[in-house]
Amino acid sequence: MQENRYASSVTGQSVSIDAGLRSYMLGVYNHMTTALALTGFAAFGTKLMVQANPAFGQLLFGTPLMYVIMFAPLAMVMWISFKINSMSPGKARTLFYIYATVMGLSLSTILFAFTGASVARAFFITAGAFAALSIFGYTTKRDLTALGGFLIVGVVGLILASIVNIFLASSGMEFLISVVGVLLFAGLTAYDTQKVKSIYYAGDSREVAGRKSIHGALTLYLDFINMFLFMVQLLGNRE
Repeated sequence: MQENRYASSVTGQSVSIDAGLRSYMLGVYNHMTTALALTGFAAFGTKLMVQANPAFGQLLFGTPLMYVIMFAPLAMVMWISFKINSMSPGKARTLFYIYATVMGLSLSTILFAFTGASVARAFFITAGAFAALSIFGYTTKRDLTALGGFLIVGVVGLILASIVNIFLASSGMEFLISVVGVLLFAGLTAYDTQKVKSIYYAGDSREVAGRKSIHGALTLYLDFINMFLFMVQLLGNRE
């Protein structure tokens, strides 16, 4: 009898954890999807406003304000990442969405550099690859921790190579960087999904769980955006 009661208790706890984990991951993906939508609306909205009012475009991209638009997303994401554990979930969510909107403003330049059809193609390919890789990261029983260390070192190397190519302006090197970039962030998508899943704890307070959800959404959002950017460089047709 005691064994049966113990087995029932363990089963009940397992079901509760599974339900909680699904709810947590759904929240992560909902926040990420909302952020991507804000980025897309901001990018397309900026393009339309520039086309309707060239003077506005000159202000954004022909003055020192261009550097603010370029570097503001980097400064914001670093600040949010460092401060998120001391924020309320509501504040973290608001700042994440503001960051996603500013990112859209910065990424609007892609819509001027590449044809709309090629940008859309790169987006849908990225979305399909991201979904498959994230599902793999969520369901696999393999520990991807060792892979994560290798990928992070690879990203550092990729950044250094990109800086070097600014001066070399080599089209061959640019192509290689784009291919490697897609592969690295594809791997990071699976790794980060598993990591986001692993930090879930059923005993977390609502506030802690909320912050974890936003932080996980931000991590996966960055994986998606970076994979998309390299995919555009790889497949995009320039205007």
